[in-house]
Amino acid sequence: MAVAFDSRNPMYRDPPGPVPDKTPVHFRLTLPRSLGCSGAHLSVTNGAGGRETVLDLFWCGMNGDRAEWWECHFAAEQPGVYFYFFRLDTPCGVRRLTRGTGGEAVFDGGRPWQLTAYRRGFSTPGWLAGAVMYQIFPDRFFRSGKEKPGVPADRKLHGSWDEGPDWKPDERGRVTNSDYFGGDLEGIREKLGYLQSLGVTCLYLNPVFEAHSNHRYDTADYEKIDPLLGDETDFRALCREAGALGIRVLIDGVFNHTGSDSVYFNREGRYPGPGAYQSKDSPYFPWYRFQSWPDRYDCWWGFPTLPEVNEEDPDYLDYVCGPDGIVRRWLRAGAAGWRLDVADELPDAFLEALRRAAKAEKPDAVIAGEVWEDASNKISYGKRRRYLLGDQLDSVMNYPFRGAVLGFLTGGKAEAAMETVLSVLDHYPPQVVRILMNNIGTHDTERALTALAGEPRRSRGREWQSGTRLSPQQRRRGLLLMRCASFLQYTLPGVPCVYYGDEAGAEGYVDPFNRAPYPWGREDRELVGWYRALGKLRARCPCLAGGDFIPVAAAGDVLAYIRSGGGDALLCAVNRAPEERTVVVPPEWSAAEPAFGSPPDARGVLTLPPYGRLCLRRVAAPGGPKGTPHPPFFA
Repeated sequence: MAVAFDSRNPMYRDPPGPVPDKTPVHFRLTLPRSLGCSGAHLSVTNGAGGRETVLDLFWCGMNGDRAEWWECHFAAEQPGVYFYFFRLDTPCGVRRLTRGTGGEAVFDGGRPWQLTAYRRGFSTPGWLAGAVMYQIFPDRFFRSGKEKPGVPADRKLHGSWDEGPDWKPDERGRVTNSDYFGGDLEGIREKLGYLQSLGVTCLYLNPVFEAHSNHRYDTADYEKIDPLLGDETDFRALCREAGALGIRVLIDGVFNHTGSDSVYFNREGRYPGPGAYQSKDSPYFPWYRFQSWPDRYDCWWGFPTLPEVNEEDPDYLDYVCGPDGIVRRWLRAGAAGWRLDVADELPDAFLEALRRAAKAEKPDAVIAGEVWEDASNKISYGKRRRYLLGDQLDSVMNYPFRGAVLGFLTGGKAEAAMETVLSVLDHYPPQVVRILMNNIGTHDTERALTALAGEPRRSRGREWQSGTRLSPQQRRRGLLLMRCASFLQYTLPGVPCVYYGDEAGAEGYVDPFNRAPYPWGREDRELVGWYRALGKLRARCPCLAGGDFIPVAAAGDVLAYIRSGGGDALLCAVNRAPEERTVVVPPEWSAAEPAFGSPPDARGVLTLPPYGRLCLRRVAAPGGPKGTPHPPFFA
C-alpha cells in the first residue's frame, strides 16, 4: 500500500515539526478503498501516562480511484510533549497506524509519533546562531606565568607543560585529581588572537570557581574565581577583551552538588566555618540532606566528596537565583550565559527560577544544559522533563549528534546517522536547533581523533589507556576522518562546539587522558588551517545560522544534504570510504561555486576523493523560493 501518513511531509501533517502551543496542526491520511475503513480516529496523549484525547477524522473525498482522504485538526492547548497514533475501524477490527521508518506509517507494529508544542513566544539568543563555540578546560589551555596569591599549598603543579596528567591512585587507592598544569584566565586572554583566527565567537569554559580538584566540578566557593586561574579582575578582563573581538564567554554552573571541601560543607575543615558538616546551626545545613549527621548524606553518584544540595531549599534558591545571587552576579561580571552541569538532576522549579534570574539580568543570556539523550522527551527520575518548551533551557549539548557523526565515520549506516539528525529536527523547537552545542568530543568523552581511528577502549583500564597511542598509519587515517567529522560538525544544524586541542590533532582516551594540555608548538598545523577554513565558511554563509536542512542522500559511504536560507545555500557531501565516490549534481547546482572540493564536470558529476568533503555554494535570488527535498542522486 502507498504511504498512508508521513509526519515529515506537509501533505500529511501541516506544519511538520515542533509548533507553538495552540497552533492547529492539520492531519491527513490516505487509505486504500479496499481497507473498508468506516471510521478513523486520532489518539493523542500528553507525556508519559497522560490523559488520552481522541479526535475523529472526517472523510474528505477520493485520492484517485483507489484511495481516500481522512482529515482532522489538533491544537495543543498547553506546552508539552504529545504522542499520537491513529485507530482505524475496519471489517477486520480496529487497526492501529503507527510510526515506522522515519516519519512514515506502518500498521500495528510501530510506535507513536511525537509532537512538541513549545510555549508561544519562546525565543533563544540570536547571537549564538551561526557561531563557532570553543570549549576550554581552563587548567590545560595556556599558562601565562602570572603570579597568583593565595593558591593552596596542597596542590601539585607539574614542572613541564608537556607532561601527561596524573592517573595512578594514591596509597589509599584514590584518584584525587589534584595535579595542575597552571593554565589560567590570563593565558586564555593571551590566546584570544589565536581563537579569533579560528572564527571562534563563543568560549565555553569548564568551571572557573574556587575548587580543590583540577576539573573544579566540586565547587568550594561560587563567589570566587579559583586562585590558580586568577581572580575576578582577570575574569572581567577576559570577558571585556574577548567581547571587543566579538567573542562571548559561557561559564559552567555546577548547582546539583558542591564539594565536601567547601565553604558550605567544610568536611575537611579548610575554611573558618561552620559548614554543614560541622554544625547543624550552620546557615548551610538546610542545603544538604543527611541520613545521619554528619557522615551519612546524599552525594552525587555515591561520591562523598560531592554532597548533593537541595536545590529547592529557599535559602539555596535565593543564593543562586536571587536578585543578588550567583547567576546574576557573574552575568554582571561579563559572562554571556551558563552551561548547567547534570541538568537532568536539577528540578524543574530550579531551572525555571534560574532562567528567570538570567533573563532578568541579561535578556540575551544563554542557558544551556548537559543532557546526553534526546532532550525533548527525556524521562529523568520517573518524570518527563520540560527542558525545551520555553521556560527552562535555550540549548543542550547535542550528544546524539556526536553519536551519529562518529558512528557513521567508523562504519555505521549512513541512514542511521541521517535519521538521528532528522529526529532532532522533528523533536526540538527550531529556535533551539539553531543554537545546539554540536560536539564530537568533550571533557567527558574520548578525544574525537582517538574515537575515529584508535583501538576501541571497551573495558580497558587507565594503565592500558595511558600507554596506548595511535600508530602513524592510524593517525594519518584519523586526521582525514577528523576533517570529515569537523566538516559535518560545522555544516549540520546547530553550533559547532570544538573541544580545545581537537583542532590541533590531540588524542587520548577518557579522563584524564582527554584533558592533557594543549600541544602548543606541536600542533598539526594543517589541521589547524582546516579548522580556520571551516570558521570562515560559517562566517560567510548565512544559511548555517539556522537555514533549512534538506536531506539529499544517506547510503553506503556518503552523506549529502543541503542547507538553505538567509540568502544562500550549500550542498554538502562527505565520503568516508578510502576510495573515490561520485555524486551527480542536480542542474541548479551545476554552476555553483565550490567552497571545498572541485567543481562538477561537464556532465554534472562531482568526484569525492577518499575521505573527501565537498561543499558547493549558491547565492539565492532575492525573494526566491526555499529549497525543497531532493531525491538521492549517485553516479
